[in-house]
Amino acid sequence: MTTRLLITTVGSRLIEHADELTRLDQAIGDGDHGVNMRRGFEAVLADLDAIAAKPLNEALKQVGMTLVMKVGGASGPLYGTLFSEIGKALGDEVTPATVAAAVDAAIQKVKARGKSDIGQKTMLDVLVPVQAAIAAGNLGAIRTAAADAAAATVPMKAIRGRASFLGDRSIGHMDPGARSSQLIVESVLDVVEGRA
Repeated sequence: MTTRLLITTVGSRLIEHADELTRLDQAIGDGDHGVNMRRGFEAVLADLDAIAAKPLNEALKQVGMTLVMKVGGASGPLYGTLFSEIGKALGDEVTPATVAAAVDAAIQKVKARGKSDIGQKTMLDVLVPVQAAIAAGNLGAIRTAAADAAAATVPMKAIRGRASFLGDRSIGHMDPGARSSQLIVESVLDVVEGRA
């Protein structure tokens, strides 16, 4: 697995699905999630040569910084925090155990930054079960965990973020942040499993 392939796959997947993410966000948010994710990852891919030349942990920190600087709304700070903190916590050795610990550390920072937790119809509803699958060493279950967790946000009532303003009207729609987190997880798995 190369850093270049990983970042290219994640970035391309989110850009590809930007319209879908926008439609999801139009239903319960301000409709800019797909646009913002596209803008952020286009900026990341525009700087791919410099980012991919770094070790993976440093590259992830750079991706995070780029997202914070280029993406508006809540997405930039939250996804920027996610990537930066995984990079900070990962260190040089990439194993299921170090990845599980790094993702857990990043989740704690995302929770603090977004003042949110699992069960509130956010990206955390995907990230937390995915991290649990990694920590349990059940790597084959990660893809299913991400898909099931994103789908599980549909019947939830939003408690945090723009969608929370809708109250009960947020029920019946997938959370766009949960979907973009699912796409990131699936992209990483495609690279790790040699499908990308």
